[in-house]
Amino acid sequence: MKIALFDYGAGNLHSLGKAVEALGPEVVVTSDWPAALALDALLLPGVGAFGHAAAALPDDLAPLRSALEAGLPCLGICLGMQLLFDASDESAGEGIGYIPGRVTRLKASIVPQMGWNDVETGPDPIFDGVAGLVAYYANSFVCAPGDPDRVIATSEYAGVRFAASARRANTWGLQFHPEKSSTQGRRILENWVALARGAQ
Repeated sequence: MKIALFDYGAGNLHSLGKAVEALGPEVVVTSDWPAALALDALLLPGVGAFGHAAAALPDDLAPLRSALEAGLPCLGICLGMQLLFDASDESAGEGIGYIPGRVTRLKASIVPQMGWNDVETGPDPIFDGVAGLVAYYANSFVCAPGDPDRVIATSEYAGVRFAASARRANTWGLQFHPEKSSTQGRRILENWVALARGAQ
């Protein structure tokens, strides 16, 4: 199985790529959208700012949206999750819009949220075998899906509850960083790889 790890041109993708490769698939780092969509699954990493990353999206988003609608497995992490939505208050730019909703600033007294936080998970297979999840965050913005049923996990920070994870079909978003979340994060990545294999 070959997984495209998309490179927006900002940040180091090494830790995420190595974490996924350790589970068996070949990870192909690319900034070419046709090449990425031709592989078996897509990883949108959590590096950079929304506007910069949105500028790296294709001018015509229709093929990308169509690939996701056709079942291409996708995992968006942190910024990658935010790119799945329509737009962000962080900066100008159009997101993929596959999960309707907007990215808003985390309404907490101290931002960014940096470090470990509890995650309340719902009954989704990406969380199989993960109980009492504590995950690593580094974010100032959070996703607000137009349909609350898309939310499959939540966290609370400084009294503010927000979407820790969202899903539509074979596309998952994680606001936290599984590649930095120890054995529980590794299990989540392992579950996603298994789900992606099953979708082939």
